[in-house]
Amino acid sequence: MFATPPSRVAHANAVATGHRAMNVRRALSFVLLALCGCSAGTAAAPVAPAPPVVPPVVWTTNAISAPRVQYRTFSSVIARATVSYHVYTPPQYDSDAARRFPVLYWLHGSGGGLGGISVLAAYFDDAIRAGRIPPMLVVFPNGMASSMWADSKDGRVPMESMVVRDLVPHVDATFRTVATRDGRLLEGFSMGGYGASRWGLRYPDVFAAMSMFAAGPLDLDFNGPRATGNPAERAQILREVYSDDMTYYVAQNPFTVAEQYAATIRGTPRALTRFRQVVGSLDFTLPANEEFRAHVTRLAIAQEYTLVPNVGHDTMALLEALGERNFAFYRAVFAAR
Repeated sequence: MFATPPSRVAHANAVATGHRAMNVRRALSFVLLALCGCSAGTAAAPVAPAPPVVPPVVWTTNAISAPRVQYRTFSSVIARATVSYHVYTPPQYDSDAARRFPVLYWLHGSGGGLGGISVLAAYFDDAIRAGRIPPMLVVFPNGMASSMWADSKDGRVPMESMVVRDLVPHVDATFRTVATRDGRLLEGFSMGGYGASRWGLRYPDVFAAMSMFAAGPLDLDFNGPRATGNPAERAQILREVYSDDMTYYVAQNPFTVAEQYAATIRGTPRALTRFRQVVGSLDFTLPANEEFRAHVTRLAIAQEYTLVPNVGHDTMALLEALGERNFAFYRAVFAAR
């Protein structure tokens, strides 16, 4: 038996179907070529990856409303922009117009520090009113969300230079301060502790005393718990602050700055009068902080180290757990003021 040949209609339908399919494929090919910006017969050019989005540099924040806290701005030559900051003034600033006051510069942690200003200002205000610490100004610079309180390698955010060389002189010119190194204390938490430790060791001519709370990142490879747990954040900070240059990262690390301090400043009249390191026993930064403590000890740099039991990565929990020891530290720093 032989198979019956297909009918003309079936054959015509098959041919038409084939033509339609070919036309559809041809039309689709022209659409794809048009989308690629190519002409027929021309190979599609490779598409370059989109460059990373570079966020704008914003040097001003919203104003925080809190008792005895002022929102101020000034024109920074180094930042080439208007820069904001907050400042707490003690009650005595209003009642004794002839008096000059020491200044505590508080460096906030990552994410920006606006949320902590009112709480910290109230903490210092209560202690001053109770006579536990001497009257002082507390300046809260704007360190942005993740500047690391460092000069970015690409020059876009000269945070360190702006504060040390522009903001400090501005505060002295604007308020009745003790405008010498003995009238300035540098303190910070987390990212702010990282910044305070670097600046204190790098600029003892500007700040006579330095205090670092739960500082980080202190590890030389930037692979601590916070970094490995947030790889996207780590990549962003490495790119925006250090231009993906680990040599620059290491040069800004407190381990490196401590070595420079030991080689040039330790034991001289320029040395820090007080150097404090505080961390909680439940803090994820504890291992790196203990390594830094050991490093400082090997370098024979005088330091006060306090391990606070049962406290994690929490600014106010550390301050409250320290209690009288914290007040005694401030009194010692500003004993002659």
